[in-house]
Amino acid sequence: MKNTLIFLLSIINYSVLSSQNPIVQTNYTADPAPMVHNGKVYLYTSHDEDESTWFTMDDWRLYTTEDMVNWTDHGAILSYKDFDWAKKNAWAPQCVARDGKFYMYVPITDRQGKNGIGVAVGNSPYGPFIDPLGKPLISNTSADIDPTIFIDDDGQAYMFWGNPVCYYVKLTEDMMTLDGDIKQIPNTIEAFGKREGKVNEQRPTTYEEGPWMYKRNNLYYLFFAAGPIPEHIGYSTSTNINGPWTYKGIVMPTQGGAFTNHPGVIDFKGKSYFFYHNGALPGGGGFTRSVCVEELKFNPDGSIVQMNMTEGIKQSLGTLNPYVKNEAETIAWSEGVKSMENRMVGNFITADYNDAYTKVKAVDFQKESASKFTARIGTTHNSDVSMEIRLDSKEGELLGTIKVPMTGGNDRWELRTIDIKNVSGVHDLYFIFKGKAASQILFFDYWMFSK
Repeated sequence: MKNTLIFLLSIINYSVLSSQNPIVQTNYTADPAPMVHNGKVYLYTSHDEDESTWFTMDDWRLYTTEDMVNWTDHGAILSYKDFDWAKKNAWAPQCVARDGKFYMYVPITDRQGKNGIGVAVGNSPYGPFIDPLGKPLISNTSADIDPTIFIDDDGQAYMFWGNPVCYYVKLTEDMMTLDGDIKQIPNTIEAFGKREGKVNEQRPTTYEEGPWMYKRNNLYYLFFAAGPIPEHIGYSTSTNINGPWTYKGIVMPTQGGAFTNHPGVIDFKGKSYFFYHNGALPGGGGFTRSVCVEELKFNPDGSIVQMNMTEGIKQSLGTLNPYVKNEAETIAWSEGVKSMENRMVGNFITADYNDAYTKVKAVDFQKESASKFTARIGTTHNSDVSMEIRLDSKEGELLGTIKVPMTGGNDRWELRTIDIKNVSGVHDLYFIFKGKAASQILFFDYWMFSK
């Protein structure tokens, strides 16, 4: 009851306190796998299809940020259909960088209905990714899901995975070959804690699935989704990656309206961050989940300060430059907006109803005032459709209003430039979409200000 009350209060706070969680509102996302590379966070996720009533997941998506509050949607960067041997299921992924290449490890069900873990390789974190093996890297049991990859300080790479037990194996430097035998972390109470409620031979401990490996101050941390269902997040530690592991407790209790959870942990710009998923978006639940993030804090002895799901990271780690091209799908918060893509412009957003909006945080107009605004935009409707540009809130100062041209489709766009009120300093920026149509009132690709 206490956990439920905390979560309901956090839902109320979403509008009152300008929520940042869930960090993606334009699609359902799950199974966060963050990666830090060259001063940017690359967040790879699985993707729950709208109105799913099972784990209907066909592709993996990518979102990036440099400030932990404004996230750019790069769309689907890989699908299970990119693997010739695959039949279905694009479940929890992870991407790692090594020697200028990027390796995506993904669980897939093959054409014989058997679970396995594939690997796709790209020359860029944005892809394209290809399947060089033409077969699974791992395909031994139905437990072969939820891979996490860890490269230790000595350069040795490991893969951990599994439900209902946790397997691990060394990888060679090519990241696509097993180096030695597959091992299993003993599924003991000492390693994973005592399971509450009904216990069976397969699940004697809290370990359920979704492992994530992390290292801090020469101590190894194994985060995992823990049972019984609905899941919470637990963790164990060891001074040796081969164990023995010692269960340390709960990182995040059961909250959030989804019966699963999945951890992801990174260090970025001097802080540590914990990613997870819940069912907090409208229409959300166990099969329509959404990725969130919290700051991860440690006690002096290295133990983790237990956390609850909150409204998220409020303080930006930087500012956004409005005098360069900014993608409309770079968003801190939105309502009534969906992400889409096509061959004409790549990724863009569509506003689903009147008064839908997006927000971008910490936009730095600098000391010299901006006086013009340009957007690439369009609509299929003849009736009045417009976009308001406001400062600091939906009802904040109106800088200007663009009348959206009727272009005839999201493969046809126009650039529109308007004069605006002079603006300087750092502000949150709101785009409010106005129109009488029942759905998809406009399409929005990118924007920029000029002096």
